[in-house]
Amino acid sequence: MKEHIKVYTGTSILANRLAFLLDEAKIPSLIKDSKESGRLAGFGSTGDSSELFIYKSDNERSKEIINNFKKELE
Repeated sequence: MKEHIKVYTGTSILANRLAFLLDEAKIPSLIKDSKESGRLAGFGSTGDSSELFIYKSDNERSKEIINNFKKELE
């Protein structure tokens, strides 16, 4: 079984942007959006509530992409 690790927490827009960059490099990712899940379930969540996960085995391949993405945000 492959394990996921969290590599980013932030807004949905930024998490989706990073997911797109990883996808271009053929690195699969998964976004957990607790704000949207809460809205659909009838209760709210505030703040940066989107989390992006990748497979632990892709961690090394993704580091440069993630670091460059975080530098863009600064």
